Amino acid sequence: MKIDVIIPIYKPGRELFVLLDRLKEQSLPVRKIILMNTGRENFTGLITEAEFAQRYPNAEVHHLEKKDFDHGGTRHKATEYSEAGIFVMMTQDAMPADRYLLEHLVEHLGEKAAAAYARQLPDASSSELEKVSRRFNYPEESRIKGLDDLQDLGIKVFFCSNVCAAYRRDIYDKLGGFTRRTIFNEDMLYAAKAVKAGYKIAYEAKARVIHSHNYTNLQQLRRNFDLGVSQADHPEIFKMATSESEGMRLVKDTWNSLKKKNQLYRFPGFCLQCAFKYTGYLLGKHYKSLPHALILHLTSNPDYWTNDPPIPPNL
Repeated sequence: MKIDVIIPIYKPGRELFVLLDRLKEQSLPVRKIILMNTGRENFTGLITEAEFAQRYPNAEVHHLEKKDFDHGGTRHKATEYSEAGIFVMMTQDAMPADRYLLEHLVEHLGEKAAAAYARQLPDASSSELEKVSRRFNYPEESRIKGLDDLQDLGIKVFFCSNVCAAYRRDIYDKLGGFTRRTIFNEDMLYAAKAVKAGYKIAYEAKARVIHSHNYTNLQQLRRNFDLGVSQADHPEIFKMATSESEGMRLVKDTWNSLKKKNQLYRFPGFCLQCAFKYTGYLLGKHYKSLPHALILHLTSNPDYWTNDPPIPPNL
């Protein structure tokens, strides 16, 4: 089984080397590691390309300008450098929890599943609210999801995360791959396309990466603004299921989790966080009615709005 790993990187630190070293130790060998680096100076300031090539002979680095980065387009470009039957998308801050990450991740990439994504565990510095969120979105039980699960799971049927996800190349090519221009959510958009075409998405709880963030309320607003923009641009997918019901489930789950730990004093802070997230989401859903200057203040990806007009095509 040939597996390539694709990692977009931006201003990488020493954690990148930790990730690459852990990929060396995987029980399933990685044929090639493809790094899509934004800003050559950010990479060569950390290590020379000659030193990097010596340390990681199966890795290759492709440089691009910040203005040219796109969540879907850059990742799709990276797939053109891969000839493996399975490619794995990762982010530079996702650390394999053990040497069996890839082995578990590709376990159900057969006739049923077009893609599979890993469980994300919080790191030691995570806040209690972040830990609750990770447990909610990445439970202990694995599941293979398809269109038949829409009534039960709602929008979670389309959920997939390129923090760590594996893709069958033959199905990827057949479906046209990631949306070439998108502000966010390229993983979920592809998963929805695969599910609508009759394929499955596998959540592999035994495939684990350590990945979490303690975002500020303003950062949450901006991320959810971009999420709302993505949903507004793809009504053909998101009219089938909305995010609001999933948000209510998270509120109830957080209340119960904090209550069990006698930490309900954290709930007001969680409600404030939700207010920022929902405000960003609603503004993003209605971005076409907003002034351009306001959009640039709300988005976490201003370059998306200063290049071509933000009307992403199908491919």
